Amino acid sequence: MTENENFHLSPERQLTDAEKKLVWKKPTTHKVSEEEQRISKEVKRNWHRGEMKIANLLLEGDAGSGKTQLAKALSANFGLPYTKVTCFADMDKSDIIGAILPVISSERLEKMEPAEQTLWKALYESDGFQSISEILMDALGITQEQAALKMKQLLERAAAENNDGEAIEYRFYPSEIVRAYQNGYLLEIQEPNVIRDAAVLMALNSALELDGSINLPTEIIRRHPDFIAVITTNRSYAGTRPLNEALRDRVQHTEKMDLPTKEIMIERVMAKTGFQDGKMLGILADMIVVLDRTARANAIKGVAGMRSFFYWADAIAGGGSAKESLYHKVIYKITTDSEEIKLLEEALINHGLLASLEEAEIEQKKNENLTTP
Repeated sequence: MTENENFHLSPERQLTDAEKKLVWKKPTTHKVSEEEQRISKEVKRNWHRGEMKIANLLLEGDAGSGKTQLAKALSANFGLPYTKVTCFADMDKSDIIGAILPVISSERLEKMEPAEQTLWKALYESDGFQSISEILMDALGITQEQAALKMKQLLERAAAENNDGEAIEYRFYPSEIVRAYQNGYLLEIQEPNVIRDAAVLMALNSALELDGSINLPTEIIRRHPDFIAVITTNRSYAGTRPLNEALRDRVQHTEKMDLPTKEIMIERVMAKTGFQDGKMLGILADMIVVLDRTARANAIKGVAGMRSFFYWADAIAGGGSAKESLYHKVIYKITTDSEEIKLLEEALINHGLLASLEEAEIEQKKNENLTTP
């Protein structure tokens, strides 16, 4: 993929200023992966081929394998606004569709607690561009799951407040899914395999049909022709729920996201951190790979991925101890269980990597002393 290669799917489409800000801008440190190149070409090639269109993608792999980074890169390549929704176990249909909230009179608003007044005012002052979850997340600085719970509390409170027979005006607030679906954005749907309610999964499955629709309380909306769903899930561990078969069936292209090659790992870390010690980075990369494989082989739930590699290398570049930061940046992210830590340490010792790390650190300090005036 060259810098000038154009994968924009609807070049004639005019985005609003707000939508343009949602199109991801690739940083200078971004490196095009094989997955990004393959998906971009496949989606572009099939975009106007009717039933052969590729508009639902699945990226499945360990945490830190670059799934969200890839989803954002596709936003830049396709010229589509990027947004995301993080699924959680107790999602209900209002989290998929949105919610109808009453417009509370100013007199009643003034009688509410200051915190509740802030929430309702934030909702009423919104321009409809944000979803209700986003409004609550911004106003309170909370997670998406907490915003969903807060929305349900608002609905219950509003119902109690308006239980006197007074005529009520209502306003519909769409979910982030509906907003992306209706306006033709690239939507990353994170971890839908944690959803427990079958009715919620059924609503999501229906929406992901290429000619799908969503039944809102106010209207029926059709899938925008530019809408792309990128489903991202962590690779299953013991005890986790597999991705719903009906949802998987609606996907037209899947990528198994593993750690990149050692060379690409080192290249990305050099670009992101500025740390240029190739020998040291080579040992760190080997250790990340061994720790990742050992964790999976022993059903240890944590993973060693690129995020750990970035922060570990950056700590060393900042003068930190390579061995000490190994625990704080990598191993303790995988597990803090003493028995599992022993398994990880034994794997590094058996591969001779702890000894190599110590030798590389000694050499690095010698070189630093030689260059210090």
